[in-house]
Amino acid sequence: MSEQLADELEAINSIYGDGTLSPSDDSPATYILTLPGDITSSTLRLQFPPAYPDEPPVVLGTHSSGEHAKRGAAARDLALFRDAVGEVYEPGQVCLFDAIEQVKELIAAVTTAEKEDEEEEDVEEGNGKRVSSYEATAATHDTQTGGGGGDLLGPEPPWTLSLPMIELKSTFIARCAPVASPQQAAQYLQHLLASDKRVRAATHNITAWRIRGPNGTSFQDCDDDGETAAGGRLLHLMQLMDLWDTMVVVTRWYGGQKLGPRRFALINGAARDAFVRAGLVDEENKQEGKKKKGGK
Repeated sequence: MSEQLADELEAINSIYGDGTLSPSDDSPATYILTLPGDITSSTLRLQFPPAYPDEPPVVLGTHSSGEHAKRGAAARDLALFRDAVGEVYEPGQVCLFDAIEQVKELIAAVTTAEKEDEEEEDVEEGNGKRVSSYEATAATHDTQTGGGGGDLLGPEPPWTLSLPMIELKSTFIARCAPVASPQQAAQYLQHLLASDKRVRAATHNITAWRIRGPNGTSFQDCDDDGETAAGGRLLHLMQLMDLWDTMVVVTRWYGGQKLGPRRFALINGAARDAFVRAGLVDEENKQEGKKKKGGK
């Protein structure tokens, strides 16, 4: 064990409590991380290469989901922690504290959104729940198909998700997918809203798509879903990044405090992150898009 890893092990257990990070019985380089706080009971398996922190830690998988954990919670926590490590790690710098703090915020935001969704299910429509155009579309489809209708909607769209972006308790998550026609884009959106109740209950689901058609034709469209001008800004971002045959949906859960113009940067930032994660644009082109937007 390197001196830096030994110091980090001591610091993590001092900050979050004894046993937060402990050696595994099966390998001297493998450790069990118990995610702190009362928001999750997941424990993860980490492996530290001999050159750590010059090389990043490896998140091997889930060690335990804990008692009474919701289905899928451990897999969610694993994915969020992997993303957090990827975001905060810098060669030569220990990263566990920053990764733990970031994943705590992400899990808390997702858990809060899930609780709000459960509470909304107990509220009858006549009690003032906002019904967006997207919820109405999904409700119409459910009526026509006689229920959830997941199988009738076709296979799950190949979404690529961004990291959650959180500011003043508002949460933004983008997802993008390749599409070949406006009809397919509409079908993917309908599938998302009919199959994911948390997305369906969100404050806004802002969409944009650009598609090349036959014989040099093209199609592009957007929808604000109540967030005025947000759809047009998303479409403009896709134009700057020269993205085609792609759609994006940015979901916002309102946190109770107005963000002003800052919300547009968060919406586009989430979309940009989804595009990069999908391999549609590299970091160099991402920066170039920003320069074009500035008119230089």
